[in-house]
Amino acid sequence: MRQTARADGYAEFAAARTGHLYRSACLLTAGDTHLAEDLVQETLGRLYLRWARVSRVDNPAGYAQTVLTRTFLAHQRRRSSRERAVATFPDVAGGEADMSLRLTLLQALGRLPAKDRAVVVLRYWEDRSVEETAGAMNASSAAVRTRCSRALGRLRELLGEDMSEYARP
Repeated sequence: MRQTARADGYAEFAAARTGHLYRSACLLTAGDTHLAEDLVQETLGRLYLRWARVSRVDNPAGYAQTVLTRTFLAHQRRRSSRERAVATFPDVAGGEADMSLRLTLLQALGRLPAKDRAVVVLRYWEDRSVEETAGAMNASSAAVRTRCSRALGRLRELLGEDMSEYARP
């Protein structure tokens, strides 16, 4: 009976958070949807194994994001030269104007190092504080601020100084 209640609580949480985790993973992987799916699956698996403890924390959703970020960073560390980034993305269905903007931003994110990409996603997509980002990345607040500044500078170089064309009215 207790195992069923545990599984039900986990199933509700997973159903509610999977979409958000997937979107974050897509940003972390710079649009690699297959890797994003793998990262979300691994994250959900890790959460299930520790669900009894995770369900008691103040913010299980934040904990899940931290697990996702750390899973991504661990994957980047162990990734060998067998995988290479490609210069162009495959054709995908969707609106033309929005799709070109999305591809431009994903390509720019993809050119950032993994930790810089993680900082940008956590700080600006997830809207986390410097301290929360530092906790998720196992880094100091000063390191997060420095990395964030450098990552934004690199994005400005890649996208150009006048980024008003990327902003929506």
